Amino acid sequence: MATTDHRKQSLYFPEDMLEEIQREATRQDRSLSWIVQQAWKVARAEIRRMPSVNDVLSSPPPPRPATVVASPAAAAPATPPSMVAAAPNPDEPKS
Repeated sequence: MATTDHRKQSLYFPEDMLEEIQREATRQDRSLSWIVQQAWKVARAEIRRMPSVNDVLSSPPPPRPATVVASPAAAAPATPPSMVAAAPNPDEPKS
């Protein structure tokens, strides 16, 4: 027979969340502890996919683009040649 570890831990929930957990515990005739344990078992894989604070803080910041404006004409981005619209050819059939 396995022994159960009954260590006590205080957990703090927002009031509305705690009330919802209490309603669910009452509905299922279970303890608050049992409800939270089952919620952890269901959600742990998703929670493990979340980045840790250390992951977020240790990643290098994205490079910042240089912004040098010499004149108002230079401020307007040039349209790449591949994006220039060609005039329609009157000899081509319309689709």
